[in-house]
Amino acid sequence: MSPHTNGVHARKRDPFHDDDDTSCGDVVHTLTRSLAGGISSLILFLRGNGLRMATNLTLRALWHLRRNLTRRRILSFPHLLVLVWVLVLLRGESWIFHWKVDRCRWNKWEDWPDDASPHHLIFVADPQLVDPHSYPGRPWPLSDLTVLVTDNYLRRGYNELQSQLRPDSLFFLGDLFDGGREWKTATGDFEDAKWARPYPKGEKEYTQMWRKEYGEDYWMEEYLRFSDIFFKSYYDEKTINPGSESRGRKLVASLPGNHDIGFGSMVKVPVRDRFSAYFGEPNRVDVVGNHTIVSVDTVSLSAGTSAQAKTEKLEHIYGPVEEFLRGVKDAKRKATQKELRFLRGDAVELQLSHAVEDASGVKSDDSSPADVDAEVADLPTILLTHVPLYREPGTPCGPLREHWPPSNPPPTDAKGVVVDHRNAISVSSGFQYQNVLSEADSVKLISSIGNVKRVFSGDDHDYCEVEHTSNKNNAVEITVKSISMAMGVPTPGFVMLSMWNPVDDAGRPLRNPDETVQTHLCLLPSQFTTYFGYVYMAVVTAILLSARALLVSLISLPAFAHSLNAPFPPPPSILSSAAAAAGGLPRYKEKRDDDGKPRLAAPRSRSLSRSSSSSSSKSRRKKWGWPGQKPLRIQVYDNDFYDGGKSRSLWRASSGSRRTIKPRVVCTELAATSWRVVWVVLLFWGWLNA
Repeated sequence: MSPHTNGVHARKRDPFHDDDDTSCGDVVHTLTRSLAGGISSLILFLRGNGLRMATNLTLRALWHLRRNLTRRRILSFPHLLVLVWVLVLLRGESWIFHWKVDRCRWNKWEDWPDDASPHHLIFVADPQLVDPHSYPGRPWPLSDLTVLVTDNYLRRGYNELQSQLRPDSLFFLGDLFDGGREWKTATGDFEDAKWARPYPKGEKEYTQMWRKEYGEDYWMEEYLRFSDIFFKSYYDEKTINPGSESRGRKLVASLPGNHDIGFGSMVKVPVRDRFSAYFGEPNRVDVVGNHTIVSVDTVSLSAGTSAQAKTEKLEHIYGPVEEFLRGVKDAKRKATQKELRFLRGDAVELQLSHAVEDASGVKSDDSSPADVDAEVADLPTILLTHVPLYREPGTPCGPLREHWPPSNPPPTDAKGVVVDHRNAISVSSGFQYQNVLSEADSVKLISSIGNVKRVFSGDDHDYCEVEHTSNKNNAVEITVKSISMAMGVPTPGFVMLSMWNPVDDAGRPLRNPDETVQTHLCLLPSQFTTYFGYVYMAVVTAILLSARALLVSLISLPAFAHSLNAPFPPPPSILSSAAAAAGGLPRYKEKRDDDGKPRLAAPRSRSLSRSSSSSSSKSRRKKWGWPGQKPLRIQVYDNDFYDGGKSRSLWRASSGSRRTIKPRVVCTELAATSWRVVWVVLLFWGWLNA
């Protein structure tokens, strides 16, 4: 047949063609009818089978809820164990932190005169937030669980620190992150230097993946995570003492650690710039509690004395620190002047006179009158460094060092000096770390800053207290414990510093300047002990549930498992259909004795005595049961319940046979009770850690 009819080409109809109004209308009509038909079918389904299904599901859910909310089931033994577990978890996840920090309240260890008004300061070291760098081979979900648990430990300990101790100031001593130096910056050269040491074997295979997947955005997430744990509670009004809103209250977290920016010649300047942009200048001077606190970026300073400094130009790494140390004494003097003006009520900023002078008559060494006339004393100085100062190998750290306590008796060398290597900080180095600074850097720090009385450091994760030699001004250094539970030390902690140094208008001390600070080591809970308590409680729970399951089989204790109990009445929909078919529900059930003689057991009453029950049962005996079925009667041994078991032992069945353990009953009951305890306890633990 020709494709042309009357000279007109027959076009194939396209129902979706825009310019064909008739076809478009047909499509819309078809779609409307299909939609209407679907809605009608859904309505019919909801009115018919759908409604019945929803009703049955609801009734069945209510049925299960009802049989689980009975008094016998709620007050059952498994739920008693759940209650004990709730108390154990509350103690381990919350209360123990409160109790530990409560022992460290300032008034429990301070020893100042009654008229003293000390400034309270706390040092926090090495929180080292766990990240992909911490445990690179740990799989999910164990890796995420590690982050959750360690973060919650930090948060709980720090929140108790703030809410109970309410320090006036708080300083971090570096290593805020664990892998901060590994996350690529948005700008700048992030490549490793040609002289850089190779990555350790456990990290080498992950470096390429880290640089590809973890960059500036991830570092920002880590910064927000750190802020949520440590910054938020510090600025909470509940943690601020009345009158502490003055300029003396500080939170300083700008001191970097080797995990934040690297160490020595391997410090990457873009990484350091990113850290200082968000946390502040790493080299700074603060006057707190009439003491001068000098923070120094010693991980960058170490580049100047590294082996690579002899052949490579590393001024871009250690140059800013060197410049700071050259002017640190002037910076201390200016900061002290500013603080004294504030204490006197004068203008804080230096007021310069306005005058027009001939430039040729101005000398470069002219100073303002205020600078010339002011006689400012040098306040006692406290040095903050992430890496501890140099000490001779084997210098003991004292009895408060947890990982390796002092040897007994203490070993000595040929000169009689105590040398206890296991109780000391190891004088060694490795990839991106060095346990102590070099001797040259340590001496340079003390001499450049001047009047250093105390030194506080981190990095080692454990407590260490030493008194340095005369070339370091005999300064006492305390290496602060890590506050994190994941740093290899069982008991984390922090150091509290109480400072009281009354001075005159020129800053001269009014009491012995060597007795202006008192320190205290505050210990947080040992998570190992807490988890051991959980394991012990789990073993006790398993033993008790197993013993109960055996008793259910032996002496017919009420079972917790539904499958071992008499069937609960079915949902109302089933009840109604059964009642309609039978003409009513039976109230009794009959059984026969082994000899075929029926006995009827009437329902018991609390007020019914043994004699009255036996006599009345004869008068009320009659046949009953389902239509069309032979009547069965139940056999009751009244003596078992009313004579205290004298005439018949509860350890024997009604037939007189010895009771035996039924494995199916034991396993079913143990599974039901264990599952109930496990999921409720885990749900509560998840709620505590959410």
